[in-house]
Amino acid sequence: MTKEKTFKLVATAASGLEALVGKELRDLGIPCEVENGKALFEGTMETIATANLWLRTADRIKIIVGEFDAFSFDELFEKVKALPWEDYLPMDAEFPVAGKSIKSKLYSTPDCQSITKKAIVNRLREVYHRPATVPLAETGAFFQLEVALLKDHVTVTIDTTGPSLFKRGYRIEKGGAPLKENMAAALVTLTNWRKDRPFYDPVCGSGTICIEAALIGHNIAPGFNREFVCETWDWFDSAIFEKVRKEADEKADYDIKLDIMGSDINGKMIEIAKANAEEIGLGDSITFKQLALRDFTTEKEYGVMVANPPYGERLGEEESVRKLYKEMGEVFRPLKTWSKYILTSDLTFEQYYGARATKKRKLYNGALRTDLFQYWGERPPRKPREE
Repeated sequence: MTKEKTFKLVATAASGLEALVGKELRDLGIPCEVENGKALFEGTMETIATANLWLRTADRIKIIVGEFDAFSFDELFEKVKALPWEDYLPMDAEFPVAGKSIKSKLYSTPDCQSITKKAIVNRLREVYHRPATVPLAETGAFFQLEVALLKDHVTVTIDTTGPSLFKRGYRIEKGGAPLKENMAAALVTLTNWRKDRPFYDPVCGSGTICIEAALIGHNIAPGFNREFVCETWDWFDSAIFEKVRKEADEKADYDIKLDIMGSDINGKMIEIAKANAEEIGLGDSITFKQLALRDFTTEKEYGVMVANPPYGERLGEEESVRKLYKEMGEVFRPLKTWSKYILTSDLTFEQYYGARATKKRKLYNGALRTDLFQYWGERPPRKPREE
């Protein structure tokens, strides 16, 4: 396979974040089309490496091996078998097949998976001249395949990422209900924060939102601290990842001074947050301190506050959580120049906070429907233009 070969690619994303993934791709100079839960684009091995290294809000980068309609299992078998699997899978490849089927005639996902697997095995046997009596070894590099059916349209993909992109590699420990790193990055991206302004998370838990803000502030690629499964494939040129990582390191601004603070009432969580920030080398960029939300005061202006407070999903927690929302309203309201962004699944949040949001945005935290309540602060006065 040549470096210049063009692949059809898809970046998958949580529902509500696909537009952010599309914007990130375009900012990287990669044209794309955004659909529900994904962004579609094309590119070379370098594009695959760049997307894996740089996308903050996506889940995975997959190669689309083929797309077609199938209305019978025979048709599925023949069309999967007709795809050029030998271009991707060596003779000893380990290739489990995941599957999903939505609103399709072929509704049995296990059958779709086993037929897809059988079709690929048959193709590889013929290409590599293996007798039908000898099973394929599957002792080599790992390729996670997926056959996905939607309204009888089949998409067959290979995952290039490995563990999901939200696994940045810096979380040594996490709290009880941690926010995924890509969701935390999305929350920061959805604000009007600029790196020359204060940033604060008043219920920071294990520090994820603050750490993602610091990564954005320093322009550090979120995947710089981890490996990707495609790096283990013999046809994927290892020099490409070296090049992309080196370029990412050159683009990072390690010298910029950021004003990022996180606080939490729980001292143990603050210790975890500090350890996580140290793990990724951002210990000096973020101030973490133990502090009850009601005790927060600041003289700073034009800052941005992002909070993912407890949602009170468990029995008996609702009352204490709503008391916290009320405290938030009382503490934050005097901060007229600050913009506040609060993520919760409690749709009555505004009632307890004591003010209507400027804007709300629906997001899914895992399978849970949540809303990002946005309270926009006053803008700084415009500087007079110099004559």
